[in-house]
Amino acid sequence: MTEPAPSEKKTDAEEKPQPTLLEQMGGVSGLIYSSLPVIVFVLANAIFGLTAAIWTSIGSAVAITVLRLVRKEPLQPAISGFFGVAIAAFIAYRTGSAKGFFLFGIYASLIYCGVFVLSVVVRWPIAGVVWNMLNGTGHAWRKDKPSRYGYDIATLAMALIFAARFVVQRWLYQEDYTGWLAFAKIAMGYPLYALGLLVVVWAVRRSDKRLKALAETEPKPETDAEVEARLREKYAAPEA
Repeated sequence: MTEPAPSEKKTDAEEKPQPTLLEQMGGVSGLIYSSLPVIVFVLANAIFGLTAAIWTSIGSAVAITVLRLVRKEPLQPAISGFFGVAIAAFIAYRTGSAKGFFLFGIYASLIYCGVFVLSVVVRWPIAGVVWNMLNGTGHAWRKDKPSRYGYDIATLAMALIFAARFVVQRWLYQEDYTGWLAFAKIAMGYPLYALGLLVVVWAVRRSDKRLKALAETEPKPETDAEVEARLREKYAAPEA
């Protein structure tokens, strides 16, 4: 039996579908998993009190991590979620209030908003930096102003989402609406993030199209043979 040619193997690898944005975020299951500890916390707090709510939320985060490990699913979302729940539970314990469970997320949104806005001010919009870093496409997009402006818009869209999260959830926190805080955290999580990613995708496609067009209009470098032929023609002795 003959082995497939290297070119065939390369073609098969190239044809392998790349993970979508939703899959990179953890898929639909990621949305469900991220919501479970919050729901468990609110329900346990209403029925059994704060201490039980803290431990059951941490327990649910551990169970989700183990389940992902057993099912061989991406662990990064689960690990991030676990540490997020652990920090939130610790703050709730220290403050002695159920609404303290949401305090970390509220101010994290404010910090993220500030970082995203700052990245636009210094002309390194995070949307462009992260996307092109993950895809290994370098920094050519920064030399093209329309491309950079598109990433500015995408970055500011994400900043607006974080700002909205902070304003709404901070108000609910001050008003002691713990149940509504849980609802807002879930509703303003993945759904809003998905809307922001649509703007990022628009910026990426716009930039890729522009950079491709610019690359096609640039003169191609001469080969060694072409350079040699041009020099011979230039310095050739005139005919008698």
